[in-house]
Amino acid sequence: IVPYAPGGTTDFAGRQVAQKLTEATGQSFFVENKSGASGTIGSDFVAKSAPDGGTFLVNDTTYAMLPHLLKKLPWDHATDLVPVTTLAVTPLVLVVGEASPYRTAKDLIEAARRAPGKLNYGSGGVGSSTHLGGELFKQHGKLFITHIPYRGAGDAMLGVVAGQVDVLVTAAPTAIPQVRGGKVRALLVTSAQRLPSLPDVPTAAEVGLPGFNASNWFGLAAPRGTAPAVLDKLQAEVKKALAAPDLARRFAEQGATPGGLPVADFQQFVRAETVAWGRVIQAAGVRP
Repeated sequence: IVPYAPGGTTDFAGRQVAQKLTEATGQSFFVENKSGASGTIGSDFVAKSAPDGGTFLVNDTTYAMLPHLLKKLPWDHATDLVPVTTLAVTPLVLVVGEASPYRTAKDLIEAARRAPGKLNYGSGGVGSSTHLGGELFKQHGKLFITHIPYRGAGDAMLGVVAGQVDVLVTAAPTAIPQVRGGKVRALLVTSAQRLPSLPDVPTAAEVGLPGFNASNWFGLAAPRGTAPAVLDKLQAEVKKALAAPDLARRFAEQGATPGGLPVADFQQFVRAETVAWGRVIQAAGVRP
């Protein structure tokens, strides 16, 4: 179950891995999209599904944000869905429009500090990953930049392309096609190393923001009560699928690193991400 509409990065990751799992196991893995309410409809569906190894959730970074953005979730976030493994991890990319006067991240940061509140950044809406990515940039840069929410991440990208907003912080798979198409200019990536798909774009640490190292991740979760042997088997098959050269190449083109974390490690990772994004949301003053 992908809890978003078809065509997004979460959907892409889920479908690529589902195809490989079908080929490797001889069992059919189908992707069904159950979108709506920031991913809570699809997530709740899986949380309430039978723990028989037949239904899994393709979740992402937003999953770690949900407890801090909604007053009440229809499932227990801590216990009702069991993280299984990562599918991919992608850094964030800070972009400006191609016509922007800011050629480097240093130019942008200096301009923001000279005129607090004058610059703005777009997002896919209050509480979205693009909103919180922008807030992280503000927090690590100690900047005051005005938030301009759009109805979705696609509209926010159109806004920065058209020059309606100065900055957008978005996932690498969203940014890379626009950078290659000459629509936007990438000023930094939040990975520890430069991306092979954007070799000329410096890391946040290189431009003086060493703490700005957030990522978007995509993974699998199962209903509570799913047998540990099923979780371990799925994790092993996903790791094997992600090692396939053609899939690794497709992910690399999107600026993504293939996942495959062991079950226990991914569970610990999701708990840490939930705490970390909670701090960002609190510092940004976002209310449920």
